[in-house]
Amino acid sequence: MQMHPARPMRRKDRQIDEQQARELLARCQHGVLSTVGPEGEPYGVPISYALHGDEIVFHCAIEGRKLENLAASPRASFCVVGETELLPESFSIRYESAIAEGRVRELAGEEKLTALALLIDKYAPDYRKEGAEYIARAHQDTRVFAIAIETLSGKRRS
Repeated sequence: MQMHPARPMRRKDRQIDEQQARELLARCQHGVLSTVGPEGEPYGVPISYALHGDEIVFHCAIEGRKLENLAASPRASFCVVGETELLPESFSIRYESAIAEGRVRELAGEEKLTALALLIDKYAPDYRKEGAEYIARAHQDTRVFAIAIETLSGKRRS
């Protein structure tokens, strides 16, 4: 992974290292993909995903705003939030989060099928056989993308 330096974090006392951020990214169930549209308008959408090496893979419909934005600009940000706990007595919250940034590319062929299998492994591990059958039957009805992670940072308040 060719990591580019992230902007300096304001609260360095809450910064977690890259390995901890990667573990959080692998552990979380959902995240928010943020893109920019053709006219510069921001768009954030919650998605299911899987971490695969130095990439975040996700699937989507064959048309829609997310795809229009990715066609306009392949750059994206992806954020996950792990465990949280409200601390009302101190007007605060315990949290952990990670943000990845990078370029998005569409997957095809074996890469696409592998990414779909990774999603089955993550979200339905007890149904791998049925998932493989579903992928074989319906993979042409979905598009699959990967975010090549260029920067990864994370924060935690304990």
